[in-house]
Amino acid sequence: MGGDFGPHCVVPASIAFLAENSSSQLILVGQPALLEELLSRYPSLDRQRLRVHAASEVIGSDERPSQALRGKPDASMRVALELVRDGPAHACVSAGNTGALMALSRHLLKTLPGIDRPAMVTAVPTEKGHCHLLDLGANVDCSAEHLYQFAVMGAVAAEALGCVSPRVALLNVGTEEIKGNQQVKLAASLLQKAQGLNFSGYIEGDGLYRG
Repeated sequence: MGGDFGPHCVVPASIAFLAENSSSQLILVGQPALLEELLSRYPSLDRQRLRVHAASEVIGSDERPSQALRGKPDASMRVALELVRDGPAHACVSAGNTGALMALSRHLLKTLPGIDRPAMVTAVPTEKGHCHLLDLGANVDCSAEHLYQFAVMGAVAAEALGCVSPRVALLNVGTEEIKGNQQVKLAASLLQKAQGLNFSGYIEGDGLYRG
């Protein structure tokens, strides 16, 4: 229900997603009256593939993650994540407060063994296709171990999307081994020793777009 445009953006996007993915089903979590009013604009919609799950509260974009974590037990974002935790849903997509999403996800879904923090990822277009870049703001201060974990998660994500033996690079202020702060240098050392990672060394920002 949150985000810049809320369900007025999410509902049309959901309809478009269902049209392009015939085997998928969706659960829209939020205030039923508003969601049903918006859905009524699509009379041909197959409601066997989309249902509404009630949640009475909304997390605002300006709310602190701690507020969302403790103060709104029936927020749409929290309820959606609980559906993933409890089994009815396989994934949660949200256009709402990113900090709250990270905090609630970590609290409700936990992290995989060996992963301390969640990370945000996007596909950046390149001359050869695209690359997956992370972390994009979920974490402000990162240790070398965290950077290593982000590299592992990025490689797994790329493989899941069809990339065979994805090349892993560490974003830095230069490609020379002497460049970078201590965290970056230690992360590079960890990546060089890692089994199963195709680590290619440092990369500068402009190198991302060359692929």
